[in-house]
Amino acid sequence: MTKQSIFGRISQLTKANINSILDSAEDPKKMLDQMVRDYTNSIADAESAIAETIGNLRLLEDDYREDVEAATEWGGKALAASRKADELRAAGNTADADRFDNLAKMALGRQLQSEKEAKIAEPQIASQTAVVAQLKDGLNKMKEKLNQLSAKRSELIARSKTAEAQTRVMDAVKSIDIMDPTSEVSRFEDKIRREEARVRGAHELAASSLDAQFESLDDLGELTEVDARLAALKSGGTSSITQ
Repeated sequence: MTKQSIFGRISQLTKANINSILDSAEDPKKMLDQMVRDYTNSIADAESAIAETIGNLRLLEDDYREDVEAATEWGGKALAASRKADELRAAGNTADADRFDNLAKMALGRQLQSEKEAKIAEPQIASQTAVVAQLKDGLNKMKEKLNQLSAKRSELIARSKTAEAQTRVMDAVKSIDIMDPTSEVSRFEDKIRREEARVRGAHELAASSLDAQFESLDDLGELTEVDARLAALKSGGTSSITQ
């Protein structure tokens, strides 16, 4: 179960498509930071599990070496007991010879047991060695993926900051665009134009009143001339248009 769990975690993380995940992220920086944390934590978990697996392998290898050494040792003891039995039997000491032969048999039994245990451990060691190699390879891929993610994080954060700065500049320029009919500057300019037009209208009105006054003076001069001629007629003179 532990092996399957480690393999599942490594397989999931090493197959993750960073770009597709980031495309769906509303806030790339927060998403990237969280992914870096998750990856780092997963790598730490994987390292711990792999270290435990390696430790179990090393214990298995230690037991295997002990079994091999024990088999060799028991084989040597069996040989020594057998030779001693042969010497005693040659000397006519059958009882002691039989006792040493029995010791040789017991040593051979221990040797066979140690060899059997070592034989059983061999395929387990081979299998665990292959597993450890695969786990180490998967862990290296996870670390490579983390490096890619960290690099992508730095790149996208820099791009995001640049885009934000550009947006602020564009907003600032737009806010003072004098051609924008909704801007404060445009409204202020329109107010000034209206005031200027009102002043021109006042000047025209004043000029019209002055002309009318001069026209009334001219009319008054004509009436005075008429009265003068009328007076001349009444006094017996003549009216003339010439001086």
